[in-house]
Amino acid sequence: MEKIKVLVVDDSAIVRDVLSKAIESDKDLALIGTAPDPYVARDKIVKLNPDVVTLDIEMPRMDGLTFLEKVMKYNPIPVIIVSSITQKDNLAAIKALELGAYDVVNKPQGSISVGEVIDDIIYKIKEAHQNKDNFLAKWKELSLTYIAELEKKKIARSITGNLKIIQNQTAFKSGNTTDTLEVSKYLSTIQTTDRLIAIGASTGGTVALEYLFTNLAGNLPPIVVVQHMPPTFTYQFALRLNELSALNIKEAEDGETLNNGTVYIAPGGIHMGLKRSGGLIKISLFDGPRVQYQKPSVDILFESISNVAGRNVLALLLTGMGKDGAEGLLKIKNKGGYTVAQDEKSSIVWGMPKAAIDNKAACEVVSLESMINIIKKYGLS
Repeated sequence: MEKIKVLVVDDSAIVRDVLSKAIESDKDLALIGTAPDPYVARDKIVKLNPDVVTLDIEMPRMDGLTFLEKVMKYNPIPVIIVSSITQKDNLAAIKALELGAYDVVNKPQGSISVGEVIDDIIYKIKEAHQNKDNFLAKWKELSLTYIAELEKKKIARSITGNLKIIQNQTAFKSGNTTDTLEVSKYLSTIQTTDRLIAIGASTGGTVALEYLFTNLAGNLPPIVVVQHMPPTFTYQFALRLNELSALNIKEAEDGETLNNGTVYIAPGGIHMGLKRSGGLIKISLFDGPRVQYQKPSVDILFESISNVAGRNVLALLLTGMGKDGAEGLLKIKNKGGYTVAQDEKSSIVWGMPKAAIDNKAACEVVSLESMINIIKKYGLS
């Protein structure tokens, strides 16, 4: 089998050296070049035709986001973002996923060791190459449609949000409390419940989740989400989703109680489950080995939900590479919960949903668009 050709793009000579040595030491990979900035990278892509590119975001002469957008438009290649939260734009890595990056890996910092990062990068390079043709075809077909709709909704939501601010300010000045129904409506959702919604996603999931949450109202049962993503980036992702949605979306915290109208995103690098405390259901965050190469793991979350919520759960497994979530979804189904897998046509990567279907874990297989109606119906039942 031919080796996977990799191009490393980073302005740091140290990072280029570390990544180069790791790639050269793997029997399945071939380092075909490095580049200190996007201009050099552009020439090497044309000349060397890499299978996968690793890309930093903060670089001289042209930032990584601008370069990524050009690559995905003119010469699509699976791109692994290797970056930390940037000083200039803390949502840059999330935007990179929206623009077509295959995945994101955090640079070594704090408690994140070089070894952990290298293992993650090598795994994701191989995964990206394995799924290269399907990913690029589906990205072109689906993501641009989703993103176009998201942009329209962002504009509409911005206008609506500004009008609400003006209305609330006017009501406050006039003392007319009947115009502050938004506050009352929100407060009415702060109550505990046994019913909940659970979602698992990986590659392509950031765009899919944005699409779902921008099409949902805020009057839903609690929603818990595992999206495969590194530490620190999940917090930024939650902020990004919260800007786009009528739901209250946040990164989950250990020990907090689930409330209606709120979405809890599992923090990267740690597992998330649910536990009962009297009549309440609470978030439990804990360390442990990776499951299906992932931490957080969808299987871990789904298994805990099967024990805590039984039949009072709607569980959805979205686009993603691998098999994480298939076993957990089956456990929810066997306890009487309603389980849904995303269909192949609407999935950017049909790995996790397919594994669940093969496992007979899905009560229903539907498009991403149809999932919106299922969630709405569940919320009203």
